[in-house]
Amino acid sequence: MASVTLLRLIKPKILVFIVCALLVGKSSGQKILRVAIAGMAHDHVHGILNQYKKGEVILTGIAEGDRQLVARYKKTYQLADSLFYPTLDLLLAHSKPDVVLVYTPISEHIGVVEICAPKGISVMVEKPLATTVKDAERMAQLSKQFHVFVLTNYETTWYNSNQQIFTLVNDQHAIGSIRKMTVHDGHNGPQEIGCSPDFLGWLTDPVKNGGGALMDFGCYGANLMVWLMNGKAPIAVTALTHHLKPLIYPSVEDDATILLEYPDATGIIEASWDWPFGIKDLEVFGTKGYLHALNGNTLVERKQDSYENISVGSAAYLNNIPYLTDVLSGKLDPGHDLSSLENNLIVVRILESALISAREGRRVSL
Repeated sequence: MASVTLLRLIKPKILVFIVCALLVGKSSGQKILRVAIAGMAHDHVHGILNQYKKGEVILTGIAEGDRQLVARYKKTYQLADSLFYPTLDLLLAHSKPDVVLVYTPISEHIGVVEICAPKGISVMVEKPLATTVKDAERMAQLSKQFHVFVLTNYETTWYNSNQQIFTLVNDQHAIGSIRKMTVHDGHNGPQEIGCSPDFLGWLTDPVKNGGGALMDFGCYGANLMVWLMNGKAPIAVTALTHHLKPLIYPSVEDDATILLEYPDATGIIEASWDWPFGIKDLEVFGTKGYLHALNGNTLVERKQDSYENISVGSAAYLNNIPYLTDVLSGKLDPGHDLSSLENNLIVVRILESALISAREGRRVSL
């Protein structure tokens, strides 16, 4: 497989060529990915169910033991009874999908990989990869032993603005060497925004989620920063957490600030359930300029006193399904990209170190 850096912004002429090639591929019977779903307690499952309803994937089955969850989603998406299985083992005994997409509590990701990997089935989990370094390393061992992919899905992976920042910083060196990165991620709280009771139940559990806002939103910044630093881990992590809503979230932190130390750069991750509104942005300061991705499609560049809105084109992949199709077919090597196992092993090390740092009040070396 050729090593390809995921989602680097494609020049317009090349983009047109690729779009045309994709259209030709579809018209000539391009393979549609066969996916199975493990768990439905994560509200992000709506994404893949909508893709299924649009005919973008073939759904081979759904493993979910909670009957009320099954009844709710069956009604909402008019899903056939035959799609549902009480366990993943039973589902895989009846069909072999190309990939299993995981929508369980984070602590249960390891169990899904332990079932799928020996059967030669690749897995994509919702972020983050795992709650502990021990689980993440076990997943990596299974991936290597059974030659399967274990990938992680983030909303921000598919942001056109983030992909253009990577191109400008690492391919075109438009702002010089990176000196500081800042990521703000979160919203005004999972209960406040109306997350389902099933999602909220484990999202606010220190074991099932591994923490609160630090795990839920700190992973985004760690993922992006490791990627921008070309797969390198920071040398140390320092974190501070707050418990600003103890009556709503009694068991986990709802605000976290994480400092990543690199030899020549600093990363600042601000993850919170206490923002006045939803936010997912990325700032990168270089020796010659500054880039700010305000959202998925808005990018601003500053050099000295001048500001310029950068035209953001379309990234190579707009969601995880075409990306998975190319990875599983051998057309794309994940390398150190945002979904890769290599990147996300470092992300889990950062998150675990941040939890230790916040708890013990010290800088943690990696």
